[in-house]
Amino acid sequence: MTQSKSMTYHWVLSACFLCCWSPVSAFTLITFDVDGTLVHGSGKAAAEGAHARAFSHAVGEVLGGGQGPVTPVAEAVPRRLYQGSTDGLILLRLARATLNKEPQEAFPKLDAMMDSMFQYIQNLDNVEVADCIDTLPGVLDKLKQLSTMQDQVLCGLVTGNVEGIARRKMDAVGIWETGALSPPCSTQKQWQGTESIAFLGGFGSDYCSGDIDNLDRNHLDRGEQIAIAAQRCRNNLSSSSRKLRRVVHVGDAPADVLAAKAYSQQLLETDKAEDLCIGMVAVATGSYHADELRELAGEPIPGKWEPIILEDGMNDPYFLSACGL
Repeated sequence: MTQSKSMTYHWVLSACFLCCWSPVSAFTLITFDVDGTLVHGSGKAAAEGAHARAFSHAVGEVLGGGQGPVTPVAEAVPRRLYQGSTDGLILLRLARATLNKEPQEAFPKLDAMMDSMFQYIQNLDNVEVADCIDTLPGVLDKLKQLSTMQDQVLCGLVTGNVEGIARRKMDAVGIWETGALSPPCSTQKQWQGTESIAFLGGFGSDYCSGDIDNLDRNHLDRGEQIAIAAQRCRNNLSSSSRKLRRVVHVGDAPADVLAAKAYSQQLLETDKAEDLCIGMVAVATGSYHADELRELAGEPIPGKWEPIILEDGMNDPYFLSACGL
């Protein structure tokens, strides 16, 4: 697709957003994936970054009898089983790969492993948390713009990350300082010590199916997290005259595209779509090519499922238009 055609594509779908919803009645929730979407890692991030080390620490501490960290995820688990997955599924896959612990034994201890991951990160300073990762081009600028549009939009994360870890990462790389991330819902976990940097979203610590043998769960679990974030957004809006009209998920991986698509299909199949439009801004800033993401997104269903692909991610000048703003 040439740049001129790409620009036209953005404008056509953005026009569809704007025609369907007036700025007076519309309220949009934008949910962001983290890794590959807001931040990128160096070559050693998957094995040596703080988040990667937290997996090995937690499995060793909780399931290994305190024997010390197990083999890193990137060495013990095939890439297709962790890239685009959620922290819960990754923990269970790592437990099987390193300690021969099957899900039926490891799943009851999943919350303890997530708490262990969080405590490992919580004991690090921001420089250590941000080691090996940095914000992608355009991210901070676009988020600062979104922070001035809070009469139209709420922003949060939908990520496989444990919530407390996501908070620390957003603080460490400067995303929290943009002011774009909306206040959390009262139902979200406190994650002691991070209350001052809490924000809205659906996280890996909110839902895990435990089914590590079905690769579709990589995106279906994330789809559940989008639903959780949308409900939390509704809860936050319940005391105002605003109504959630549009949910736009921004992500770089096939799991992000398929998660948003699955959520849209779930709403349609259960007659719960009402006047809610599900948008997807797939950004080719991670490990996946724009054509692959475009094929997975499929054809739009105007007013219900409206995907857009941006090769330059949030650095694209039409990013906000792609979100319908």
